[in-house]
Amino acid sequence: MLVEGSPSWGRLDGGSVVLDSGERLDESTAHFLAPVEPTKIIATHLTYRSRVEEYAARTPPEPSYFMKPPTTLNGHRGRLRRPRGARFLNYEGEVAVVIGRAMHGVPEADVLGHVAGYACANDVGLHDFRHADRGSMLRVKGQDGFCPIGPELVPADQFDPTDFEIRTYLNGEVAQQGSAADLIWPISYLLADLCRVITLLPGDVVLSGTPAHSRPMEPGDVVEVEVTGLGRLSNTVVDWDVDLSGPGDQLQVSANTLHVALAMPEDEAERAVQEGVTRS
Repeated sequence: MLVEGSPSWGRLDGGSVVLDSGERLDESTAHFLAPVEPTKIIATHLTYRSRVEEYAARTPPEPSYFMKPPTTLNGHRGRLRRPRGARFLNYEGEVAVVIGRAMHGVPEADVLGHVAGYACANDVGLHDFRHADRGSMLRVKGQDGFCPIGPELVPADQFDPTDFEIRTYLNGEVAQQGSAADLIWPISYLLADLCRVITLLPGDVVLSGTPAHSRPMEPGDVVEVEVTGLGRLSNTVVDWDVDLSGPGDQLQVSANTLHVALAMPEDEAERAVQEGVTRS
């Protein structure tokens, strides 16, 4: 929580937020921050079968990852800013895993014992930069506020990462839905894979991927990610009057933009770009 300009820890209790100090705040007017303090945020590419099928892609033999800076963190009811001139700001509802104990080389059978908790997350991406980043995703997924997490961190012993349902709502309508049964690899596999090669530190966040039907949002839209047992994360999209011209790659509607942001078949996306035609 942001209380009188300073971050404070607390917990949800019905319609109130109880701060560590014992003070109670009205939940409806509280200023939420992301309930994590990571040294790194690691996101995962294709992990849900439904998304692989949507893209008519081959099932990857192993997971692949990219990183988001801690400056992408955003909280429950925070704003998602779409830069001036951009069109393809997509939601991706996910389960965030937050590390509780340092782990390196921990076997898959033991990794969940190193988890502090879980939360809803939205791995927001600006696909107008898709031509620039490809796998690195820095411009696409690394902008400030592009990783809302919340509304709270649920302790690991209160959530089963092998049995959950996830839904993303756009303006109250279901836009994405999936479940743990749709995952190609369980969350424990992702953690064991990652900690073979890097040390995961307390507070670090691993985003476990998104099901099918990630689509662009418009200013004024309200996007919500709901996971059984983790609550419902809500954010609003706003226009951001910022000038992104200057050095480096510029916003562009490429074939890869249309393929990823709209799940348009690759050959159709190539034709659409050549003809200067897009669809929403």
